[in-house]
Amino acid sequence: MQPRLTDTAALARNRQRARQEALFLFQTARDDLQDRLTLVNRTFTAPAIVTGQPQIWRGTLPGARLVADSDTLALDQQAHDLILHSHALHWAEDPVGQLIQCRRALRPDGFFLASLFGGRTLQELRACLATAEAEVTGGLSPRIAPMAEIRDMGGLLQRAGFALPVADAFALTVTYASALHLMRDLRAMGEANALDARLRHPTRRAVLLRAAEIYAEAHADAGGRIPATFEIIVLTGWAPDESQPQPLRPGSAKARLADALATRETKLND
Repeated sequence: MQPRLTDTAALARNRQRARQEALFLFQTARDDLQDRLTLVNRTFTAPAIVTGQPQIWRGTLPGARLVADSDTLALDQQAHDLILHSHALHWAEDPVGQLIQCRRALRPDGFFLASLFGGRTLQELRACLATAEAEVTGGLSPRIAPMAEIRDMGGLLQRAGFALPVADAFALTVTYASALHLMRDLRAMGEANALDARLRHPTRRAVLLRAAEIYAEAHADAGGRIPATFEIIVLTGWAPDESQPQPLRPGSAKARLADALATRETKLND
């Protein structure tokens, strides 16, 4: 039996303990998705939002159906012209499966828009925790969920059957008084360790204190505050439709590239 990535019961508990005032990262990602929607020249009449933080979406997109980010999404085939997948894919057991379910739930030429944490997220904390745990205990344990790299996400959209796939990313840097304050904030936003392979007992205090020391030594600014990087990847794609632009067949061009570039064509040797 293949081991699971996420302990879904632990993830649900973590999210239930989340505090509204600590959800600023999810609210920032939500606002970014909404801004991107304003750039799409389309009126959507049947939207759905897949999310693990429904409280930040209520009342923001009129008529939208809120859907939990479970392994099997409660989405009917071709029922929606817009699907947002809001900051939950980094916990998904099968990200491609989630994308496929969303694509099947879209009507032809329906729009898909998603955000998730990317691979640079918490890169400083991951390195400091690993070093501290190795020093104090002589070993390492799973602590932060593996996160996707942007170079892979466009390919996943294509594998899921989306047309015109695009993946881009931006980074946010948040500063904290110490690494302990950062870890406390992660818990408050419902993003504490929910890996199925995590240690089932509290982390030793010596590990946390040593990680905080290493973090401060390596990253603290002149005022003693430490930075934390959060990378947000944004995915866009469309359900295939005949009305969409199609790539030309190789060899069908009616103009030479050299003419368009006003340059001289140089033939290559066979």
